[in-house]
Amino acid sequence: MKQASLTSTILGVMLVLILLSSGLATFALGNLFYSLGDSRAINASGSLRMQSYRLMFYANSGSKEAENKIRQFEDTLYSDDLKHAVSWAAPAALSAQYRLVIDKWQVMKQFIEQENSREYAASLKDFVDTIDLLVLEMEHHAEFKLKVLAISQLVGLGLMLLIAFFAVRYTRKRVVMPLQQMMMSAESISKGQFELEMPKTNYVELTALGDALQSTARELSALYRNLESQVEDKTRALTQAHLELTLLYDSLMMLHTRPLDRQLLVQLLEKLRENQQLTHIRLLLIDEDDADEITDTRGWPAVSLPSARFALKYDESELGYLDVITDETPNQPLLLNYAMMLARSIVIHNSGEQRQQLALMEERGIIARELHDSLGQLLSFLKIQISLLRKTLDKENANARVEQQMNEINEGINTAYAQLRELLSTFRLTTKEPNLRRAMEAMLDQLRAQTDVSITLDYKLPGTLLGANQHIHILQLTREATLNAIKHANASQINIQCQLEDDSMLHIRICDNGIGLDHIKERDQHFGIGIMHERASKLAGVVEFTGNAEGGTTVSLSFPPQETPQYE
Repeated sequence: MKQASLTSTILGVMLVLILLSSGLATFALGNLFYSLGDSRAINASGSLRMQSYRLMFYANSGSKEAENKIRQFEDTLYSDDLKHAVSWAAPAALSAQYRLVIDKWQVMKQFIEQENSREYAASLKDFVDTIDLLVLEMEHHAEFKLKVLAISQLVGLGLMLLIAFFAVRYTRKRVVMPLQQMMMSAESISKGQFELEMPKTNYVELTALGDALQSTARELSALYRNLESQVEDKTRALTQAHLELTLLYDSLMMLHTRPLDRQLLVQLLEKLRENQQLTHIRLLLIDEDDADEITDTRGWPAVSLPSARFALKYDESELGYLDVITDETPNQPLLLNYAMMLARSIVIHNSGEQRQQLALMEERGIIARELHDSLGQLLSFLKIQISLLRKTLDKENANARVEQQMNEINEGINTAYAQLRELLSTFRLTTKEPNLRRAMEAMLDQLRAQTDVSITLDYKLPGTLLGANQHIHILQLTREATLNAIKHANASQINIQCQLEDDSMLHIRICDNGIGLDHIKERDQHFGIGIMHERASKLAGVVEFTGNAEGGTTVSLSFPPQETPQYE
C-alpha cells in the first residue's frame, strides 16, 4: 500500500482551515462595508419628517425662505446615503417605498409652490407615514444584514470546529499514538531494553522514524553488549583506585595527626596488607649497621624471601625497606608511593626530634652559662675570701675552733664547686642528631678520654620507640651512672646494655665490677642520685640499684616507650 506524506496531509488540513476562515472574514468585511451607510440613511430619512413639518410654515409665504427649505428637503431626499440604501442589493420593498416617498413629495412640493397650505396640511400626515414606513424598511434591511452576518459566522465557526475535531481525532489516532509508542520504545532503549516492535503507520515520515529508531536499537544492543565488559573492567579499576586513594589519604592523616611510633607503624602495615591482600608485610628501618624490623599482627616468616622490596628513600637518604610477600603481582605504583610517604614522614619526624633536641640543648647551654657566670664566680670569690680570712686570723690569733670551722667552710665551698662543675658538664651534654646510639657513643668517647676504665655499649633499642626528650634524659642518666662507677666504685670495667624486653618496656643497665652498693649507700643523700630518680620519673619509669653476684653494681632504668614529654 502506497504511503502518504504526513506533511502534505497537515498542509491540506491547514489550507482548508485557512480558506474557510479567510472566506468568513471576507464575507464579514464585505457585509460591514455594505452596512457602513445604514445609520446615516436612517438618520437622513428620519430628518425628512422634521423638515416636512417645518415646510408647513412656509406653504403660503411665497418667500425665498420657502425655496431654500424645499432645496434642503430635496438635498436630503436625493442624498447619496438614501440612494445607497436603495441600491441594487436593497430589497424591492425598500426601493418601492423610497420611490413612493419621492412621488408623494412631488405632490407636496406643488402645494408649497401654489401656496396651498390647507392641502399641504391635509396631506402631511399621510406623507409623514410614508416616510416612517421608509425608515422602518431601512431598519428591517439593516437587521437582516446583521442576522446574515451572525448566521454566516456561526456556520463558519461550526465548520471550523468540526474540521478541527475530526483533524484532532485523526491526528491522535494516526500520528500521536504512533509517536507515543515510539517514545515508549525510546524510553525502553534508555533502560537497556533493545527488543522493540515499531507501530504500523500510513505516513512516510513516521515509518522512516520508526525504522531509524529500530536500527538504532539494534546497533545500541550490539554496542551495549561490547561495552558491558569494558564498563565492568573500568568500574573495578576505579573502585580499586578509590580504595587506594582512600588508603593513602587515611594513612597520611594518621601520620600527620598521631605521633610516629611503633604502634602507628604496625597499624599502617596492617591497613596496607588488608587493602592489597598481601600474605605478609614488614618494615625494615636501617640506621648504619642496625636494623629495626616492624611487622603487622601476622608477623614475618622465619625463613622467607620477600616477593618484592621497596626502598624508603627521601632525597639521597635511604632509611630502609618495605618488604611484602604475596601470591599475586604486587601493585608497584601504590607500594612505591606508600614507601615514599613513610620515608617522608620518618624524615619529618626525625627533623622534628632533632629540632626539639637542639632547643633543649640550647636551653641547657644557656642555663650552664648562667650558672658558670653567677654561681661559679661567686664560689671562686668565696674561696678567695676564705683564704684571705685564714691568713688574717693566722697573723692575729690562732684558734683551733675557728680553724676547724674555716676548714669546714672551705671544704663545703670545694664540694659545691665540684658539684657545680659536674652539673655544668651534665648541662653541656649535647646530641647532634635524632640517633640515641651515636649520641651515647659520642658521650662515652668523651668519658673514655678521661679514664682508663673499659666502657662497652650493647645497644639494641629500636629508634622508633624513643622521643627527643627521652634521648636527653637517657643520656644524662647514663652519664651520671657511668661517672659514679668511674669516680666512686673503683670499677675497671663498665658495660652498658640497652634493649627492649618481653614486657614491652625499655631497659638500660649500667653494670660495673666495682666495690658494690657501699658507695651508693655512702652517696645516698648526694644530689646526683636524687637527680637520677627525678629523671627516671620524667621518663615515667624507675631506676634501681642492685648488686651483682660476682661483685659490682647494676644501675637499671626501666621505662615505657614514647611517653608524653615532660619539660623542665
